[in-house]
Amino acid sequence: MSLSYHITDKTLSLTVSGDYIDYDNEVEKSALNEALSHKLSHITIDAQDLKKWDSTLVVILFNIMQVANGKKIKVSLSHFPKGLERLLNLAMTVDRKPDKSAFIQQPMLERLGQWGIGVYTATGKGLSFIGQTFRSIGRLIMGKAIMRKVDFLFALQDCSWKAIPIVSLISFMVGLILAFVGAVQLKLFGAQIYVASLVTIAMTRIMGAIMIGIIMAGRTGASYAATIGTMQVNEEVDALKTMGIPTTDFLVLPRFLALVLTMPFLTMWADFMGMIGGGTVSILMLDIVPQEYIRYSVNAFGLDNFLVGIFHGLVFGCVIALCGCYYGVNCGRNADSVGVATTKAVVSAIVWMIVMTGLITLACEVIGV
Repeated sequence: MSLSYHITDKTLSLTVSGDYIDYDNEVEKSALNEALSHKLSHITIDAQDLKKWDSTLVVILFNIMQVANGKKIKVSLSHFPKGLERLLNLAMTVDRKPDKSAFIQQPMLERLGQWGIGVYTATGKGLSFIGQTFRSIGRLIMGKAIMRKVDFLFALQDCSWKAIPIVSLISFMVGLILAFVGAVQLKLFGAQIYVASLVTIAMTRIMGAIMIGIIMAGRTGASYAATIGTMQVNEEVDALKTMGIPTTDFLVLPRFLALVLTMPFLTMWADFMGMIGGGTVSILMLDIVPQEYIRYSVNAFGLDNFLVGIFHGLVFGCVIALCGCYYGVNCGRNADSVGVATTKAVVSAIVWMIVMTGLITLACEVIGV
């Protein structure tokens, strides 16, 4: 195997012969580099006697052609195998450094208009999705929804008892923190016994539901978006549409019902664990008798606060399920889109939960609850 060359009249003639497999002759490469350092106008490469070859030859020839292009030297290939010639042509025609698209600063009025159009489009898509979901619920009541029982039971299992450990831990810690914070001020007045009332009212009215909402948004809402988004990437959603199966019935409805049904029960459990956390601090650090803590907690427990908390949990369940399923159904067609959809589902669910909390609190103030 050899690669010989000679220079005549500013023309470099290369001849490749024999087998060129796993060949790495540094001396020959140096000689070629020295030849290319001359003022050349044309390079001819003849591979008539070439037999077997591998990528080593491709790399050497590519380097030669690349240097020649940089010096604007014409290169001619002669008697090359079709496969080798195609590889070299492909390597030389690939755009390795694509031009960066020029950034055009749009006028502020135009950007504002595009933002408004985007908000209008997104609002329309969101309202349409909510309408489709509630129409699916109507079809379920009429017995016409295409929903598998096993999908509902699987979703119910995922967002019910499987969520108990993390719900218990977070709610316990929130109750404990509320007791610590309340005791700091109540001790100044010698009224640390009212820590029980503080924790009970705070957990049952709002804190239990909010903590459950945040936990389930990050746990279950993200799961909904990722699962349905992956189905979108794998074209499983398109397959359902091709078979005439409504995606809201088959994918959204079981998850929506499962989360809406379990959220009130998880809220009640969070209220209980929060009061246990507050009791732990009160009994072990504030020297409050357990019987007194229980008595003050029972006295502070009000049905109106309890029902407001349960209603918060019910609304949060709707918000989390709708956000997770919406971004999953409207996911893109690549892996990055699944991550974006999951992130948007969690962020949107938390934002809308805060908005709904404000609206519910305002309504409760108006009606005096």
